Amino acid sequence: MNVEIEFKTKIDQSKYETLIEAFSLEGNVFKQTNYYFDTDQLELNQQSMVLRIRQKRETYKLTLKSQSEHGAYEYHILLDQDQANDMIKNGFKTKDYFEQIDFFVKFQTSLDNFRASTPYESGTLFLDYNEYCGLTDYEIEFEADHFETGLQTWNKILSKFQITFQQTKRKSERALMCIIRP
Repeated sequence: MNVEIEFKTKIDQSKYETLIEAFSLEGNVFKQTNYYFDTDQLELNQQSMVLRIRQKRETYKLTLKSQSEHGAYEYHILLDQDQANDMIKNGFKTKDYFEQIDFFVKFQTSLDNFRASTPYESGTLFLDYNEYCGLTDYEIEFEADHFETGLQTWNKILSKFQITFQQTKRKSERALMCIIRP
């Protein structure tokens, strides 16, 4: 288990392109696909939990995230391609992988994330554009090892690059909007 401390905000395409250029990341954007799982009643989402398989090139990682006030607890399991494809096709019992939850989950939706990253001060800066539900959005994210120093660096980033903070839903929540009917 690890604790992910991240700060993020939405940005527009123009700001995304400016930041990609400012950090010389034009050739460093890679694609990863997040496959999100939940029960038919979206019980994990209701409990602020995220269960996904992330495919990055030929690597598949099953991740369970649970939110806390200062970060997300993450549990990871590496999968092979056949395991991942079977889980996407047929669903699976969470207890087989994570002892703390017991649900049968199914693939619900996916999100393609085109990401560039670079070390920045005391953490890592990510520039993302995401495609899901026929939509595209952009965000900047900063991951840190410590909340207080991460927050200070994050505020400096916002100021330096003239970014207005906008409360941003998690990628999983945005992607799940594809299937949630009012």
